Amino acid sequence: MIDNGSSRIPMYAEADIEEIRSDIRNDINDFEKSVSPICGYVEEPLLPLVEACAPLNDILHDLSKYVEMALKETPEKPPDNLTIDESAAIRLYTIEWEKPHRSLYSMLNYTLKTGTQEDVRPYFKYLRLFITGLVKLPCLPPLTVWRGVTKNLSAEFPPGTLVTWWSFSSCTTSLTVLENNMYLGTSGDRTLFSVEVINGRSINAHSHFVTEDEVLLLPGTHMVVQSQVSPAPELYIIHLKQLIPEEVLLEPPFEGIANVFDYLFYIEKYFYV
Repeated sequence: MIDNGSSRIPMYAEADIEEIRSDIRNDINDFEKSVSPICGYVEEPLLPLVEACAPLNDILHDLSKYVEMALKETPEKPPDNLTIDESAAIRLYTIEWEKPHRSLYSMLNYTLKTGTQEDVRPYFKYLRLFITGLVKLPCLPPLTVWRGVTKNLSAEFPPGTLVTWWSFSSCTTSLTVLENNMYLGTSGDRTLFSVEVINGRSINAHSHFVTEDEVLLLPGTHMVVQSQVSPAPELYIIHLKQLIPEEVLLEPPFEGIANVFDYLFYIEKYFYV
């Protein structure tokens, strides 16, 4: 039984046991994809969470139970001016399914990384609600976040490489968290991504598992590899910096938000680059 998130492992460290991977490049480095796998999701209507998740009932085990859990945990007046369904959609994303079944976040991100647009289409109604809630959250100020992988990926990320992550990426602001044996540990091949981000979202107030250290990056996060270093045997640190993409990589879920993105990107370009 899941007890208020205590059994969930934050998702900013990726290990082999968490997901079935078919290709490590699709796992982390999605820069070869030229088209967003969720292009067109904005055409879906904004629905209550139960209806938005209906197309996923045959994909995710016992989904209705977890939807009910997310709605029950959501207050009548959620923070950040979100609706109950928007806040619950974020909370549902953070819930860990009972083993051996794969969670929503696991299946969604795996499909975003490895599937076609048709594979992702059943998630579109949920994504419309989920992303609508996420973009209503205030952007964090520019900061460095961390994400870890239990593999040596240094050869995949030479300096100067442009990288786009098409999945939702959970990161942490606390490097010491990743040293815990539950995540990367202190031995074996490990790659740490140090990412300078400009529009990360803290989902703490809408999460099933409350942690102040977790920052979520949206699909289409576009970056360049600044440098890489190996400060210790089997440890590789890759420094990424978020860039302003030349094209829109993530369609805004409703009119008016595009100007907010443009403003944030202008601030980043003028003051930080």
